[in-house]
Amino acid sequence: MTLVLVLVVLALAVPWGAAPVARRLAAVLPPREACWTLTAAALLLAGGTIAVLIGLFHVPFLASLEQVPIRRVLDVWPAAVPVAVAAGSVMLAQVVLALRRWFRHRSVLERAWRLAARGTGDGDLLVLPGDDVDAFALPGHRGRTGRIMVTVGMLRALGPGEREVLLAHERAHLSGRHHLFSAVVDLSTAVHPALSSLRASLQFHLERWADEAAATAVGDRRLAAAAIARAALVGSRRREAGGGYPLLSVTSGPVPRRVEALLLPEPVGPRGGTHRAGALGLAATVAVSAPAALALAYGLHEYVEYAAVAVRGG
Repeated sequence: MTLVLVLVVLALAVPWGAAPVARRLAAVLPPREACWTLTAAALLLAGGTIAVLIGLFHVPFLASLEQVPIRRVLDVWPAAVPVAVAAGSVMLAQVVLALRRWFRHRSVLERAWRLAARGTGDGDLLVLPGDDVDAFALPGHRGRTGRIMVTVGMLRALGPGEREVLLAHERAHLSGRHHLFSAVVDLSTAVHPALSSLRASLQFHLERWADEAAATAVGDRRLAAAAIARAALVGSRRREAGGGYPLLSVTSGPVPRRVEALLLPEPVGPRGGTHRAGALGLAATVAVSAPAALALAYGLHEYVEYAAVAVRGG
């Protein structure tokens, strides 16, 4: 069973190494590709972790299916039952955490849609009354299409061109279905703690994706940078006091880095050996998790089969 333990440690340790590699690779990719990279890495690493836990949890059940006495399993692997219990406990905790986050997402949407009932407007834009300074993309919910929520205070704080940037930014969030990327990574963090570091990185790159879409829509990168800086400046005081609205917004993420990026030329695909090495490193570290999980499942199955043959032969 030494090989089994090695595979377990390897599969569960891989996310600690793969998450930093994913973040570093995302930093040199254009925003859209960075978001896909982070989301895919989180999903694959979470899947590998779950596969390992399921394999460990099923050892006693595989033995019972093969009519192998559990004491025979314990003779060869004394830790089989405690490990299965531990794996089951971890999976139960993961389910609880994932459900809590899922219901939190649904609760946020429901509260936001109740708030939307106070808004007025046509098409995809709803204007909320009041002096609060805020704007965010509201994903579709229960058959309702997504909307852009903007307060009167935010509209007053921005000039005509800056308002165009704001609306283009939020429309990019809706058209790109960025809330799904965010939800996938957030739910993945319930599976493995190492994946938590991907969440903030993803939020930054989602905002950068929308920034670039807004800059393209208005045809002026400096105007886009000025609009984002002004929106963050006028909205920061309320956000610090009340925590801000937990939806994708033009004022989210590290705004100075976003503004700095908009003052540079439009990002293009990475070039050079360093970038290729980063991509290969991420692919290798992510790829280790799934084969290790499959090898573990196969090894456990073969171990139980061997024990069953030994029992019948004896």
